[in-house]
Amino acid sequence: METGFTSPGPLIVQIGGFAVRWYSLLILAGIIAGTLLSQRLAPERKVAPEVLSDLVVWLVVGAIPMARLYYVLFEWQRFAGEPWWKVFAIWEGGIAIHGAILGGLLAGWLFCRRNGYSLLTMMDLAAPGLILGQAIGRWGNFFNSEAYGAPTNLPWKLLIPETNRPPGMAAFAYYHPTFLYESLWNLGVLALLLFGFFRFKNLQPGSIACLYALAYSVGRFWIEGLRLDSLMVGPLRTAQLVSLAGIVLGAVGLWWFNRRSARQGAP
Repeated sequence: METGFTSPGPLIVQIGGFAVRWYSLLILAGIIAGTLLSQRLAPERKVAPEVLSDLVVWLVVGAIPMARLYYVLFEWQRFAGEPWWKVFAIWEGGIAIHGAILGGLLAGWLFCRRNGYSLLTMMDLAAPGLILGQAIGRWGNFFNSEAYGAPTNLPWKLLIPETNRPPGMAAFAYYHPTFLYESLWNLGVLALLLFGFFRFKNLQPGSIACLYALAYSVGRFWIEGLRLDSLMVGPLRTAQLVSLAGIVLGAVGLWWFNRRSARQGAP
């Protein structure tokens, strides 16, 4: 008898035309959990917790539309022949975290500029909450039977319904649960960020955000190589290209802040 992960489906409950979906619920849970964590960290950087509540509203408003826009731009062919409103059907899945990060960065910059806060400090406070939210939100892919890898017979394999399998692979039932790999990786990144946050209190503003970019991007680059349903730019995986940029920016940022800090502390 075959064993492995099997999704119960995307719906929690449906009454007539009203449906509650696991994907939406998990995104909401990730936002709430991430906000609470960032609020808990805020006093450590002499920021009032309610400031993070205000910031999160801006981040969500900026992140979710950009996450959907990013996805639609790279997967436009999937919407050909579909009703126009499907472009906005975010509750059915189809958002990209890199688009969300870009949108959140823009919204965060506007928030800090308008209210006189340090963008780097806010990024450091938001990063642990963001990676926690990502770890939770990834499970939405499980219920939607998406974000999976190549066929496998490992004990933790994921059953993908035939309608969700890639063209030409209908005979393969079980695949790598890459959503699970990334969720676990993200929890490891969270532990790393919290260790850095509390152990090295003299880190320059922006260091935790750079560590997030570096550590998350390393895992995402590896995991993306296992996936079969990635966003693509020609023959290249979009997320791997963006992850390479994240690795470089994160590493350079950490070096720059540490170098500047050491130079300022020199006699």
